[in-house]
Amino acid sequence: MTVADAITQKVQQALQPVLVQVENESHMHSGPRTDSHFKLVVVAQQFQGMSKVKRHQQLYAVLNAELAGPVHALALHLYTPAEWQVAAVPASPLCSSKK
Repeated sequence: MTVADAITQKVQQALQPVLVQVENESHMHSGPRTDSHFKLVVVAQQFQGMSKVKRHQQLYAVLNAELAGPVHALALHLYTPAEWQVAAVPASPLCSSKK
């Protein structure tokens, strides 16, 4: 199982989201091109009434093993279904050594 697959599976089990998108962005960063940099978009009703900080903390807890191991960077974009209707997921920047 790839790191992206593990992230997807854990998020789906923990949150039963409407949408999960995991994008491996390792190629955009310097160093070996491994499964280490990801963008994660999650749309879940469970985020309703939660601050952005609490949403991030919830995902950090779910993905604790990945963050302690292979994942070096994780960009989180977390929305409720209503927020997703008007959301625009920002593009990730290139690593400064890749510009």
